[in-house]
Amino acid sequence: QVQLVESGGGLVQAGGSLRLSCAASGRTFSTYYVAWSRQAPGKEREFVARIAWSSGSTSYADSVKGRFTISRDNAKKTVYLEMNSLKPEDTAVYYCAGDSSPFRTWSAYGDWGQGTQVTVSS
Repeated sequence: QVQLVESGGGLVQAGGSLRLSCAASGRTFSTYYVAWSRQAPGKEREFVARIAWSSGSTSYADSVKGRFTISRDNAKKTVYLEMNSLKPEDTAVYYCAGDSSPFRTWSAYGDWGQGTQVTVSS
């Protein structure tokens, strides 16, 4: 239904910045929420940030609040995650996901990308 492709990951020093992109294609017109989550080796996937596509309303995990910003470009059908003041603890594979329902939790979203690696060196 909806295809999502993450990009923009890479290696950055602690304190640096990185911007991730999540490009959507397919039948995206009904998407309600798009969320970023991340997973480090040996750990469970955790929520990072969420944006409501229509209103632009955002929410963040406490661990990234004040450092990360989620946004979207309607024309490009792309959601971004701007990451500032990066810490080694931010090292993980970052995923974007979307869903047409405003009631599902992020982990149950129907459309997922393949992820992009972010590595923060100390």
